[in-house]
Amino acid sequence: MCGRFQILKNRKSSKLLEKLDVDEAEILFSRDKAPGSRISIIQREKDRNVVTQAIWWLLIDPETGKPNYKYVSFNSRSDKLDSPRSIAYGPYRESRCIIPATACIEGKGDKKTYHKIELENQAIAFGGLHRETVHKTTGEIIHSASIITLPPLPEWAEIHPKSMPLMLPLQDSALINQWLAPSFHQVEAFNELLKPELRVSQVLTPIEKPSLWNSKGESFILKAHP
Repeated sequence: MCGRFQILKNRKSSKLLEKLDVDEAEILFSRDKAPGSRISIIQREKDRNVVTQAIWWLLIDPETGKPNYKYVSFNSRSDKLDSPRSIAYGPYRESRCIIPATACIEGKGDKKTYHKIELENQAIAFGGLHRETVHKTTGEIIHSASIITLPPLPEWAEIHPKSMPLMLPLQDSALINQWLAPSFHQVEAFNELLKPELRVSQVLTPIEKPSLWNSKGESFILKAHP
């Protein structure tokens, strides 16, 4: 699962945001985004891409307007996307989004092995889901989002053996347009995306404490599949 990420203002993020045709002045840049925090998401509205500020937790309590912590929903598992009873079912068909990032953190699950994950020479476009909840008292529309997670990647056996986040291939403009189009409901077109694969080479750095992002070893590269 993707439990922390950062979005830094640098060459990589500028290139990604330029490609998606959004103003970087609207992005909430941060060196540490944790579940429940406010993040920037990119959506398609009236044939243009817009930036929306959302809570990184898909299920919001309409009584309080805050994350419903009874259910973990900052990630949405890909094997639940086609389940009509899943909270992700509707958003996957009607309100997909992109969550920009420059790096994320994954843990092995032993509470001591963590790595910072970056893509080589580019920022990350997480495949995300967006949802709107109306606050019962104020009537405010609360935006929330989650990152889709895929089955485990074999190369990540010592990184995070249970899953990996969906990283969209920005070089495929047609697919990105379909992903962001709320009118595109033929989600079977995304089946290949939901298979874990190293589409872009990754730079991994061992770190100590996730919230501090402090490295404790040399970086190494996992090469993309040919």
